[in-house]
Amino acid sequence: MLYIGIDLGPSAVKLLLMDEEGQIKNEISREYPLEFPQPGWSQQNPEDWKAAVLEGVPALLEGFDKSQVAGIGAGGQMHGLVVLDEHDQVIRPAILWNDGRTAQEVDYLNEVVGREKLSALTANIAFAGFTAPKILWMKKHEPQNFARIRKIMLPKDYINYILTGVHCTDYSDASGMLLLDVEHKCWSREMLDICGITESQMPKLFESYEAVGTLLPEMAQKLGLPENVVVCAGAGDNAAAAGGTGTVGAGGCNISLGTSGTLFISSDHFGVDPHNALHAFAHADGCYHLMGCMLSAASCNKWWMDDILGSQDYAGAQKDITDDKLGCNHVYFLPYLMGERSPINDTNARSVFIGMTMDTSRTDLTQAVLEGVAFAIRDSFEVARSLGLDIKRSMICGGGAKSPLWKKIMANVLNVELDTPASEQGPGMGGAMLAMVAGGAYPSVQAVCDKLVKVADTVRPDPEIAARYEQRYEQFAKIYPALKGLYPQLL
Repeated sequence: MLYIGIDLGPSAVKLLLMDEEGQIKNEISREYPLEFPQPGWSQQNPEDWKAAVLEGVPALLEGFDKSQVAGIGAGGQMHGLVVLDEHDQVIRPAILWNDGRTAQEVDYLNEVVGREKLSALTANIAFAGFTAPKILWMKKHEPQNFARIRKIMLPKDYINYILTGVHCTDYSDASGMLLLDVEHKCWSREMLDICGITESQMPKLFESYEAVGTLLPEMAQKLGLPENVVVCAGAGDNAAAAGGTGTVGAGGCNISLGTSGTLFISSDHFGVDPHNALHAFAHADGCYHLMGCMLSAASCNKWWMDDILGSQDYAGAQKDITDDKLGCNHVYFLPYLMGERSPINDTNARSVFIGMTMDTSRTDLTQAVLEGVAFAIRDSFEVARSLGLDIKRSMICGGGAKSPLWKKIMANVLNVELDTPASEQGPGMGGAMLAMVAGGAYPSVQAVCDKLVKVADTVRPDPEIAARYEQRYEQFAKIYPALKGLYPQLL
């Protein structure tokens, strides 16, 4: 049988077709626009996601026996606010994960409601990217639209609704809304009250690997698929990607070097960072995970190459960064192009180059960008280590992981072994694997991961380079605290 995986990202939907043995049969993508109506704002029209999926699935299946498709599973960008009216029509553009308009609402939640109370109710504190602050912003600034809300959903859940007619979400994605009691896996009535919404406005909760329904007849007809195709609840993009890299069960670790950057540590039990510097979320396997998230990771290098250097020759820009230069760069880059989340939680943070001299070259700056992202991920690593987590190795995935140099830098900055999966398809692969469990092809998420996920190669740290980076990281860690008080004055 065949399974469709949907990766609903901020710039495009990526679709893949996979069989039960893990063979990728086809892949396509469909792009859609991303709006920045004001500095720091980021939003998208959910109808564009719908159009991309409905166009993309038939294209994905060209030349294949559509009757063999048994299931669909989606992984999608987390935290985005999708609101529907009484007719299930989209009320306004979705406010996305990397939107920074909610600074006042975050302050209200963290300072007035209180971090301790939020953590007790949801296992997390408020971040600008989370959904609850977006709801409060909408309540204040768009009261007429707020009054029309009948359903609140997350991006990939809107696609599941279009396919099945079911208002649903899963625990991993819902964990990032600041509305879910993560430990007990239910909506927090008190948080709903704080946001001025009711449980009837929230979608039904599922485990990621559970079936939420089958295709609506009209959807089956449009897509050319059988009506009995199972649609699973799916997962937030990071939980889905973690499944695709086999990061499940106790002590698994994955670094995603995509548009954003994440550190994902899986666990078989619920746990909370006492300082809430890392998120405590449910996982797609039915258990839990800790996660650190930086808002700009591979997107930093894309910005540097595309917008600043005006070049698509990524490999060429990196070719002169040889081993003898690693850990010896005197230029530092703070990768905070969209503000920052874990672990500093500062929407005012901005990117900085520091340490330049008259002999600083373009190569030095390119190296600083790659190193800055690695140092920022290490910030979350340090929090994990402070909790007693001894991380010796990790999977690594995402577009940035396609750079051998960047993986080498990352391995040495973190001083851990980094494994690259043989088939790195991110949330789309994870979504398809969840659909296999929902359809009964595998008994559990652990079972499908054990069968399908293989390691292609491993990058090991070099003791000399790692020692040099240890000194560099100590310097990097001093820069943001020195600038923190300045940022609000610059905006």
